[in-house]
Amino acid sequence: MSDNPIVIETRGAVEVVTLNRAEALNTFDEAMTFALREYFTELPDRQDVRVVVLRADGRHFSAGLDLAGWDNDRSRGALQHCWHLQRSIAGLLELMRACPQPIIGLGHGAACGAGFSLLLACDIRYGTPDLKMNAAYIKVGLGGCDLGCSYFLPRMVGASVAAEYMLTGRFMDAETALRHGLLGMIVPREDLLDRALAVADEMLANAPMGLRLTKDAINRNLDARSLSDAMALEDRQQVMMLMSEDFAEGVSAFRARRVPEYRDR
Repeated sequence: MSDNPIVIETRGAVEVVTLNRAEALNTFDEAMTFALREYFTELPDRQDVRVVVLRADGRHFSAGLDLAGWDNDRSRGALQHCWHLQRSIAGLLELMRACPQPIIGLGHGAACGAGFSLLLACDIRYGTPDLKMNAAYIKVGLGGCDLGCSYFLPRMVGASVAAEYMLTGRFMDAETALRHGLLGMIVPREDLLDRALAVADEMLANAPMGLRLTKDAINRNLDARSLSDAMALEDRQQVMMLMSEDFAEGVSAFRARRVPEYRDR
């Protein structure tokens, strides 16, 4: 096994994070989970990183949980050990949603259980033709609602479709995911990273604060109680941006038909 459960590659303002446990089908052990947690914990304070691309090495994106990869040194009882395992991965997904950088998820092969939830926690998803995803939890004697799946999936594909896949544990293939809007595009694997980087470049052409606030508003307004509440948040964010130097630069560049030079001010 690799000593580095994740590999981080910096490409300017974009960081490519790769799950690096190919020999174990990129299953979630304690080391990989906490490496990801550490990375996403630090992102809110890293304005040098504006977009994250999340992908995996090997034949599959992630086959889910590695039960043997979580050390119980008997200092915890069985209940406490299971709670530690559960909350460690769940907390990772919450960190992903809370970080201000958009996350582009690239899925290939199998994305099962925790691997499926990891993709769902991304802001944008692209997949290869061989991608297949499932809420595998129910197939091993657990409930089908786990690790944010019952939150993310109904909002993305509708309650009825989500219930069908969570109640059966059935695999969703790439074409079905594309049809339901879970994937933005199906891309050959050799072109997958280039596609993500091209989209990241489009994002980087926008004002840094505008990009961060857009992710924030999308996430918050998924749970907005009303149109008025959603628009109140949008109003506040736009007034903030109207007062920024980047807005003045954007207007100036538009009028001069040139590329804006944003300074995140």
